[in-house]
Amino acid sequence: MIKSIKESPLYRIANARSMAFFGASNNIASMGTHLLMTVLAGGFKGKIYPVHRKENRVQNLKAYVHVADLPEAPDLAVIVLPTSVVNQALEDCGRKGIKQAVVVSGGFKEVGDQGAELEGALKEIAALYDMKILGPNCLGVANPHRNINTTFVPNEGTPGFVGLSSQSGSFVTQMFEYLSGFGLGFSTAFSVGNEAVLDIVDCMEYLGKCPHTKVIALYIEGIRRGRAFMEAARAIVPHKPIVAYYVGGSKAGKAAGLSHTGAMAGPDELYDGMFRQTGIIRAGSVEEMFDFCWVLGALPTPEGNRVVIQTHSGGPGAAAADACGRAGLALSTLSQETLEKLGPFVPSTGSVGNPVDLTFTKDYHSFFSNIPQILLAEENADILMVYLMSPQSVVERVLKGMGVSDEVVLEQGRIIYESNAEQFSQHLKRQQKPIVGYTFHRPGAQIMNEVIKRGVPVFQGAERAARATAALVAYAKVLNRET
Repeated sequence: MIKSIKESPLYRIANARSMAFFGASNNIASMGTHLLMTVLAGGFKGKIYPVHRKENRVQNLKAYVHVADLPEAPDLAVIVLPTSVVNQALEDCGRKGIKQAVVVSGGFKEVGDQGAELEGALKEIAALYDMKILGPNCLGVANPHRNINTTFVPNEGTPGFVGLSSQSGSFVTQMFEYLSGFGLGFSTAFSVGNEAVLDIVDCMEYLGKCPHTKVIALYIEGIRRGRAFMEAARAIVPHKPIVAYYVGGSKAGKAAGLSHTGAMAGPDELYDGMFRQTGIIRAGSVEEMFDFCWVLGALPTPEGNRVVIQTHSGGPGAAAADACGRAGLALSTLSQETLEKLGPFVPSTGSVGNPVDLTFTKDYHSFFSNIPQILLAEENADILMVYLMSPQSVVERVLKGMGVSDEVVLEQGRIIYESNAEQFSQHLKRQQKPIVGYTFHRPGAQIMNEVIKRGVPVFQGAERAARATAALVAYAKVLNRET
């Protein structure tokens, strides 16, 4: 394991100060052009040197006929060229003194013997010039904290805490919008492709030392350095959780991985055992991988698996109780002290069992303030799960019924949502117990946005919330095992 992030062979790829760009032009139909436009749109602060045989300027940047003509040896070369000329471009970069490269071009070992031969030559060039190469057949890196993005799609949202190493470039570039919808973002994300030189283990070590990364996500089609993978995971997991989604365990997944990146998958049971031994949390889907990352990066680890559910509707409460049971979570038995504290806030139509079902409450604010405060203080509870349902139309109707004019009702509604969300999120800081929300509101609903913005995860449906909570409990058990 590396001792410092600057020792990582990926450091000057993810933190490049300058780059040479091969394959971009003024042709909007070119993939290389789109990747360069993404770099420019992201606000990269360093020098960019397009290399092009015919164009004097590429995307308003001065272009150079040969990499040898560049005024410096840039930190990084990004190569989006036909397969047949990639190795020559790498050789030229090596002679220039460029030590890092992202090879986006495909057509290597993933297509068969001829491509494998080319990839072998690529490795020889890397060894000859001591070059650190991501790819081939990848999309490179996105580091929003340094305004670096060599992928096809511009970043959305703000820099975040999820570090990703993916054997599919799509789960870097196509996740920007998805994550930003939940107020999440990448710290750094690597697309490793065929892993000719640098692989998923190198990425794990980098992310393990990255100060912006709170949790590491892995999309895996096959692992080629099994022992090194397990050693890296064992070193990282006690300090930073790792979530993995492995797709090579089924016959269909194995075949898809082989044709995609040339990955050699292994039996599902083998990977399951590796994950269990190293403390990696296994996800069953891409969505679940990021759900798990959300709670693991945003919430404190619980002391146990006892959940108390707060709701104002019986059905969603029962659904959460069932989902918790299926996920291996236990429902807390509330103490007499807690029941007495709840008394003034629960109407006669409500229930103070678990779930705590308030039905209709006249004191709307207590749902976000007094009640969660009481439930989090319950010594028999480790986690609070809350059903959030606050339709904007109802809030506006109440305000109008109180005599608020139409001109200010939207603004007053916003103030109420912000105030309630602020009170609700403060419980995380005071109690140091996890709070997980669930809802059937559409994504982007105002109450969801305000609560998420303040650090509380809110999931679509009780099942997702329960499984994510179970992942949080599983990581707590891993930490207890390590001590």
